[in-house]
Amino acid sequence: MKKIILAAVLIFGMICPVEAQQMLNMKGDNIVGTYKGKQGDDVFKARITRLADGTYQGQIIWMEHDRDANGQKILDKKNPDKSLRTQPADRIIVFSGLKYDKANHHWGDTKIYDPQRGLRAKMTADFAPDGRLRIKGSLLGISETVYWVRVGD
Repeated sequence: MKKIILAAVLIFGMICPVEAQQMLNMKGDNIVGTYKGKQGDDVFKARITRLADGTYQGQIIWMEHDRDANGQKILDKKNPDKSLRTQPADRIIVFSGLKYDKANHHWGDTKIYDPQRGLRAKMTADFAPDGRLRIKGSLLGISETVYWVRVGD
């Protein structure tokens, strides 16, 4: 009897994260919120909002290290758009126009900006089984996946 109960608990524990992931991926607006992420040595917070046209935008709103050695705000110096190179790094819009694919239960059809490299890559996003937002950027057949953890609405 104890083995049956233990087996049931283990199965339930494995199914629940998958069900939670499926629920998070079932509605486009579930992506809206504030997340904490890390890429390389950069720790940051980003806010994803829904735009008037129904697409989503992600913007950096905080960085752990937002100042250089001289105490000056770090700027987006690698941005391919020269007019944005004076923008503080803790205010960068990393993606805009992200669309929810209702049939496949994920977000995509836009590019994500990597301020560390000054590159834009094809972006897809979905929620992993543990509830983290999984963001994949692909450029010329090379992909990188990062995970953001929700920290607020």
